[in-house]
Amino acid sequence: MELLNNIKNFWWKEIVQKKSDYYGLDSAMFKFPKVWEASGHTTGFSDPIAECKECNTRIRVDKELNKIGVNADEKMSEKELNKLFKKNINKIKCSKCGKKNFTDVRKFNLLIKTNYGDFTGKDSEDVYLPGEACQGIYLNYKNVVDSMHPKIPFGIAQIGKAFRNEISPRNFLFRCREFEQADTQYFVRPNENKKKYKEIKKERWQWYLDLGLSEKNLRWKQHENLIFYASDAWDIEYNFPTYGFDELEGIHDRTDYDLTQHSKFSGVDLSFNENGKKFIPWILETSVGLGRIFLAVMSEAYHIEKIKNEERVVMKFSNKLAPVKVSFLPLSKKEELTEPTQKLFNEIKEEFACKYDETQSIGKRYRRQDEIGTPYCVTFDFDSLKKKDVTIRDRDTTKQIRVKIKDLKDVVRKLIDGEIEFEGAGKLVK
Repeated sequence: MELLNNIKNFWWKEIVQKKSDYYGLDSAMFKFPKVWEASGHTTGFSDPIAECKECNTRIRVDKELNKIGVNADEKMSEKELNKLFKKNINKIKCSKCGKKNFTDVRKFNLLIKTNYGDFTGKDSEDVYLPGEACQGIYLNYKNVVDSMHPKIPFGIAQIGKAFRNEISPRNFLFRCREFEQADTQYFVRPNENKKKYKEIKKERWQWYLDLGLSEKNLRWKQHENLIFYASDAWDIEYNFPTYGFDELEGIHDRTDYDLTQHSKFSGVDLSFNENGKKFIPWILETSVGLGRIFLAVMSEAYHIEKIKNEERVVMKFSNKLAPVKVSFLPLSKKEELTEPTQKLFNEIKEEFACKYDETQSIGKRYRRQDEIGTPYCVTFDFDSLKKKDVTIRDRDTTKQIRVKIKDLKDVVRKLIDGEIEFEGAGKLVK
């Protein structure tokens, strides 16, 4: 949870806190049913599936076709997908029974239906859990315009839950029925989308590098089958272990479709008034799957190394993402060491996420901290009682330095912020 929170905080800081033209939002989970009609979810939000006639296992047809090198997309019609599927049916087999006997392709709507109000059924009304988090931004667009008085162009950002009626949840965090998204919608003047779209793509790519993902594991993928209203659409993909390249984030040029639809279905004029000139803004969207970013960060950080003929597992999280920043370890369980170590722990935990550990040998405790990705370990030993200093150990290099207790908080702060770093044994440099 700490790692996920750190990822979300890093996203929010970069998008909302550091920028003057973005506004943060937290919209309601339940929305009037007509919202999902306006967005097209009740008719067009679906996965193409086929069912094995032998064991009833369902497959995602577009995904199976892509695996064998056939260009297919969920946005294609049933007729188009059926044509491709039948042409390549002998190359696709059921993952469960191995047979190649499937039904025709049909679209399976992903919205999860529920109800509220009068549960006796007399006056109840079908409602839907949000299939995506961004619709709340469109619904609150006018509230932001009327209350914050932004100048166009401007953006709205939100982190929220989404729910999908997946036919067969699988692949760990890739196909889930409940997940979290971080979305932005950037509103621009009509036909002023291209330049800003390029800027947003560049910014989003750099964000992943700043997050700590290596460029060799990232790539762009352009959508070949655009939905009818879109001008352009790209995904940033990550090379996941076992799964290969898959989507982290979608960046979409959506023209004026969304606000036009919501204006039409709600009867509310969603035009932007700029110096007496009214127009429906065009929208540039970014949509991030936070679970997938979590998995990418975990994959990037995971290392197995050999140190002095011993194997260690170490999670090399960046300091800003590490769930635990500093661990405090007394050399022994004797009270003369545990008491001052706990005192240091209590002082620094106010500022940073810290951990205290006094169980087993110091070597095993170092390994435990390596495995959870703690960048720095502070060890209080018997020399600390006399010299009023402690040892700081660096996770990645395993090098150690002695630091005066009175300077500890300042040194730890500078290490975590990247103002100083280890260089050689017993030396820190800026």
